Amino acid sequence: MDRKLRVLVLPLIILTVGLAIRPAPQPTNHSTFLQQPPAPLRFTFGGNATEIPATFIDSLVFLQVHVNQSEPSLFELDSTAAVSSIDPERAIEIGIGRTPVPLLNLSGVDISLGSLAERAKKDFAAYVGRPYEGTIGNDVLADAVVEIDYARQTVRLYDPATYQYSGRGKTFHLSLASGEPVVQAKFTETNGKTFEGNFGVDTALDASIVISGKFGQMHHLHFARTKTIPATDIELGGVQQPIFARIMQLSVGPYDIRDPIAVFSRGDSPAGDNPRLAGQLGGNLLRRFTVTFDYPHQRMILDPNSDFRTDDLEDMSGLTIVATGSNLKTFEVNEVRSGTPGADAKIQKGDVIAGVDDEAAADLSLAAIRKLFRQRGAKYKLLIQRNGQTLAVTLQTRRLL
Repeated sequence: MDRKLRVLVLPLIILTVGLAIRPAPQPTNHSTFLQQPPAPLRFTFGGNATEIPATFIDSLVFLQVHVNQSEPSLFELDSTAAVSSIDPERAIEIGIGRTPVPLLNLSGVDISLGSLAERAKKDFAAYVGRPYEGTIGNDVLADAVVEIDYARQTVRLYDPATYQYSGRGKTFHLSLASGEPVVQAKFTETNGKTFEGNFGVDTALDASIVISGKFGQMHHLHFARTKTIPATDIELGGVQQPIFARIMQLSVGPYDIRDPIAVFSRGDSPAGDNPRLAGQLGGNLLRRFTVTFDYPHQRMILDPNSDFRTDDLEDMSGLTIVATGSNLKTFEVNEVRSGTPGADAKIQKGDVIAGVDDEAAADLSLAAIRKLFRQRGAKYKLLIQRNGQTLAVTLQTRRLL
């Protein structure tokens, strides 16, 4: 939705490197590129590292970026984006034009890019609850060591020439497939069958694991005896006909996640037609670690944090809610799943949530409302606006998976 879900201990099998670790930007029909050779990162005050305060919305990571000394914009960190980009409307708002050498300034570091794409993202604002402004992509990750600390909610950039890792995390060999980093992972279905494949690592995906439709068809995955929840395309951009289901285990190297929520595509996943990928590992898996992307040394490092053993929690309301209106503070019900608490409360598609308990919905964020609806057995008094009337309903959440 608005865009921008969570037996057998098995070893990681290292991928064979046959791909260049540095992506080559290629123009597409939805991006504009200004061709210039890239320059290295320049850390301020002669240093070789910087810590950048980050904004986390659910499991998505955002960094404050000044483009050519303009007012700040909030760019999403996207490990699947071949190049960095800016929303065309945002570029007009901050008046940057088509400068020949785009300069990104983040806290403590300046990054000169060879080009800056212009790209809009449909449904991003509706799902995430804030406007899309831009993306930090692999043209930046290729020149730095990038450490995402999900527990502390910070991002650190290091000069790869001087970086040395000294923590307790595990190192994974990293390659790129179609512009995204790839590792091998295994998942075990509730029937005990285990499947292994190459998975893209997607920081811009708010899910633990997505299984592509092609992989599912190839391995005859089916859900006749598995409890599932249908999802809408707006919830997981690029995933066709998605459904949510719990699996027994997800294993990445020595790390085993029990009972995560998997997204199964009945069409194509964001991996598209790439036959090398079984799907993606997303932010709801990565949030359990400090994640280091070290493209210059062709590796990724995972170091578990205090959230490692926390549960994946599904939405327990049965409602798909999107943010609308000029300030994205109108929370509209996009879908009500049958047989769920939302349906029991007689909530209808098109209703607007005006209040939760004694708090006006406008004082909340979309992410905050979603978090409330992931609480098991919680009871909420909702104020609903429908056809010019305000109604009070009671919603009591329960486990759906």
